[in-house]
Amino acid sequence: MVLEDFSLERKAIINPGDFNSEIPGIPKVAISCYSFVTFERMLDRFDSYEQIRELMIANTTIPIYLAKRNGMEYVLFNCDVGAPMAVGCAEDIYQLGVDTIIIFGTCGVLDSDIDDCAIIIPDKAVRDEGTSWHYAPPADEIEVNVTCKNDSLAVQSIKNTFIALLEEMRIPYTKGKTWTTDAIYREIYDKMEKRKTAGCICVDMECSALAAAAQFRGKNMFTFFYAADNLDTDEWDSRSLSNFDKVEEKDVIAELSIKLADRIIAK
Repeated sequence: MVLEDFSLERKAIINPGDFNSEIPGIPKVAISCYSFVTFERMLDRFDSYEQIRELMIANTTIPIYLAKRNGMEYVLFNCDVGAPMAVGCAEDIYQLGVDTIIIFGTCGVLDSDIDDCAIIIPDKAVRDEGTSWHYAPPADEIEVNVTCKNDSLAVQSIKNTFIALLEEMRIPYTKGKTWTTDAIYREIYDKMEKRKTAGCICVDMECSALAAAAQFRGKNMFTFFYAADNLDTDEWDSRSLSNFDKVEEKDVIAELSIKLADRIIAK
């Protein structure tokens, strides 16, 4: 199979360094999400922010911000959607000098018992997209939210830090496997049932690819979801999938990502 033609060769024909150079002194932790509404509202949670770079994409640009709050500094960016674009963004952010990316966004649930906007922490992902196969050896699944960078973060994983934060704040959460696919109109019922049998509790578009890219580069990537549409029904239920639904609840989720970044930076 073409996708099984994996190589460990680090130097490609085109590389992140061909487009972006490292920014001296850049914060080592970046926060991102996919929703443009949540991202714009999240910016207002910081004492100040300024654009320090701009990622160039064929049909748009993605501003990169340096933000400050309570004496701490962060990198912020609104990630593009889908495995290829999300990995491209992550590669560029790592190239700038960031070591750890915290990214959150919606997922569809395969278990109707998971409430709308509930927190989900993936621990494995089914690789039903193409990008991850260029970053990791052939396998149906990949572990996600593992500490990759060999520094102080290895003492205590980011995932455990996030779980401790949630438990302190008495926010319920679910851990489990996600099904990553970038063909949203081919999430057919038969395939969904197979994924549920394999242990998947949700479906997303980027997780497996982001995990593979981070592990390949020796960087940290922490992904968490907030539940949106429900696929575990006879008729699809969009629930709060829209950017404009339940924005206050999503503001709280954005704040969680900042608090997690605070704990990582403070280590």
